[in-house]
Amino acid sequence: MAAPRWDQVQRVPTYELVIERIEEQLVSGALGPGDRLPPERELASMLGASRQAVREALRVLQAQGVVRSQQGTGSDSGTVIVPAPAKALSRLLKMHLAVSSFPAEDLTGARVMLERTSAASAAERRSPADLARLREALAAMDADLPREEFNPLDTAFHVAIAESGGNRLVSELTAAIRESLRGALLDGMRAEEDWPGLRAQLRREHRGILHAIEAGEAARAAERMEAHIRAFHRRLP
Repeated sequence: MAAPRWDQVQRVPTYELVIERIEEQLVSGALGPGDRLPPERELASMLGASRQAVREALRVLQAQGVVRSQQGTGSDSGTVIVPAPAKALSRLLKMHLAVSSFPAEDLTGARVMLERTSAASAAERRSPADLARLREALAAMDADLPREEFNPLDTAFHVAIAESGGNRLVSELTAAIRESLRGALLDGMRAEEDWPGLRAQLRREHRGILHAIEAGEAARAAERMEAHIRAFHRRLP
């Protein structure tokens, strides 16, 4: 007979339990954007937690962009669920990606999956406003820019394609991954001795993707996007 195992009980801070209870209400649909949470004292009593624990939980949720808290007694006071905190999601994802050691091939694969879809969708939709924005983003890279100025414009072009695809979640995920890779992508540019040649190549590839989108060729836009991403990721240190 095996000997009994007595694993230690995990000690969870009370404020995390408060966050879990609030998350349960959000996931179940009992709470939604624009809804107001009970006052701090009342919420503490309902949950059997200290006001300090409730206060810390609300501070964390506010930092994450899930709620907005305002002191006072007016109609805008209290803690309210924030509608569609997309930028908060992007910010959190960027931080998690920055501190996580994902294999390079995983990041490449994630970019390919997301940006293939976005390029194809952008080609299928190709609204005049989106196409104008993509041309403007591409034109900004036509000058003989140094690596440090080209890199954020490169990111802006890819994010613009993701936004043109029409899926907000995909565009936010794309933006977050691109931003988290900003340093690595810049290092890849710096590692190339012939920067003018690489810059010209990247612009050609960008133009090829845009031409496919303008022509409504979804499959070709997706293929060119994948080839572009994989070719550059092979340069990363």
